[in-house]
Amino acid sequence: MKRKIIIPFAVLVLIAVDQLVKLYIVSDFKLGQVKSFIPHLVSLTYLQNTGAAFSMLENQQWLFTLVTFLVIGGAVYYLIKHLHASKWMLAGLTLVIAGGLGNFIDRIRQGFVIDMFQLDFINFAIFNVADMYLTFGVAILLLMILKEEKDGSKN
Repeated sequence: MKRKIIIPFAVLVLIAVDQLVKLYIVSDFKLGQVKSFIPHLVSLTYLQNTGAAFSMLENQQWLFTLVTFLVIGGAVYYLIKHLHASKWMLAGLTLVIAGGLGNFIDRIRQGFVIDMFQLDFINFAIFNVADMYLTFGVAILLLMILKEEKDGSKN
């Protein structure tokens, strides 16, 4: 019973954090402005991204909407069907759902996603909090699948 309450609450809190960080960037930065956050490591940069990672597939909002519905729908379905799965599996699914919804809110509301974190030590895409949720969520799910495969091969 606790998981039925905690998971939606966690999703809402994670989305709120993502949206608050984006609101801060929009209100305190000019488009394209860069400020050092952790010197030589991370800068904050206000970017409006109409595409996916590295601005691929720019202005393909219909595709992003379809993919978002499929991924979030699948994650919610799996979460409901496996509510008593391991806490790691549930955490991964929660992060994927929150990350997908965080960026989807931007796309629906504005037609683009607000990105802000720029890694200063490597040439990498500028990303946002929701992207981090998605990345860590998928990584956790992948590790859980690999663990299940390994455990299954022992049996």
